[in-house]
Amino acid sequence: MVNAACGDQALSRSNVLRWYGRFRDGRDDIEDDPRSGWPTECRNDNNVEKISQLLLQNRHLSLRMLADEVNIGKDTVRKTVVEDLQKRKICPRFVPHSLTPERKDRRIAACRDLIATADSDPDFFKKIVTGDPTTKRQSAAWVGETSPRSKKLQFQKSRMKTMLVIFFDWQGVIHREFVPEGETINAVYYKGVMERLLNRIRRVRPGMCESSDWILLHENAPSHNFTIVKQFLAQRKVTVLDHPPYSPDLAPADYFLFQKVKSHLKGRLFDSISDIQTTMTSTLNTIAKGDL
Repeated sequence: MVNAACGDQALSRSNVLRWYGRFRDGRDDIEDDPRSGWPTECRNDNNVEKISQLLLQNRHLSLRMLADEVNIGKDTVRKTVVEDLQKRKICPRFVPHSLTPERKDRRIAACRDLIATADSDPDFFKKIVTGDPTTKRQSAAWVGETSPRSKKLQFQKSRMKTMLVIFFDWQGVIHREFVPEGETINAVYYKGVMERLLNRIRRVRPGMCESSDWILLHENAPSHNFTIVKQFLAQRKVTVLDHPPYSPDLAPADYFLFQKVKSHLKGRLFDSISDIQTTMTSTLNTIAKGDL
């Protein structure tokens, strides 16, 4: 009879029997029984204020943590945070080092010197030989639309990696070598790299070598600043461009060569270090002169 009267909107047989039993026992209304727990409407001003205060205290709280604190559903919390509080969750931007005011001033001075030198010499960038060694969402935080992106220092290690030392100029790659497994780039090793780089320049850039009209630009890694390395470069009359301390993010390799390489290798997985080295070598060979 219920199916005939209500069609698709009819209650199931078990619900009909359950409600029949309740009415038979004296129930005379169909409203929900009062109970403890979440209110019928959880997305109210009171809960919005509670969530806002919790995020002010700790912006790294997850939706599940917020839901447990306020005792409402996770989906309701998500709508409150995103729609009512206008917040989004982003990861911090990695920075190479936490700079002091003095180091920041040094960065500004070095950059101004570079700009002035480049303005006075049209061929300045063509004289530079630069290089560098090259080789997750756990800190995301809720921020407002106008909030600056947070930062954190990067110390995580990769499961498997190989280190490539590479030097290039505006015409292309001059020298590259993979650091042997288990080897570290200390002062002695880096001095050897400089020797091999100069030998390579003699072979592939003979005009540059004869005129000595070129400038070496590398970051201020400890191995670059040891006395034996500085003495070696001074004896070979190599001009080294000033680079501010703790500023590897200003290295040109990060803006040109490494970006091109990473775009080719992004998302790919490798089974061994030899596979990484082979793929890296072939990728470098495909980068055109104009891409550097």
